[in-house]
Amino acid sequence: MSRLEVDREQVERGFASLVLTVVELLRQLMERQALRRVDVGDLTDDQVEEIGATLMALEERMTELREHFGLAAEDLNLDLGPLGPLLPREPPNPAAGPPPAPR
Repeated sequence: MSRLEVDREQVERGFASLVLTVVELLRQLMERQALRRVDVGDLTDDQVEEIGATLMALEERMTELREHFGLAAEDLNLDLGPLGPLLPREPPNPAAGPPPAPR
């Protein structure tokens, strides 16, 4: 029976990458939902300010965690093959309208 050679740092970095990818996906979804609610007008000015501060703090913490594990933002974007990348390449810009349809 052969032994499996495992590099602990590589495994830790891979696991951190996976977890941070899921957290980044959720952060982006929360940001889009918040922008939608701001556009619709269901939030008070205080709620908008609180959500903005929370999202900025979360983004800052994500940057710290990526740096701690030696990961770049691109490392969190899984390639889903024919479906394309998991995360959008750039943050959504509500003023720009919907993204172009894939060809």
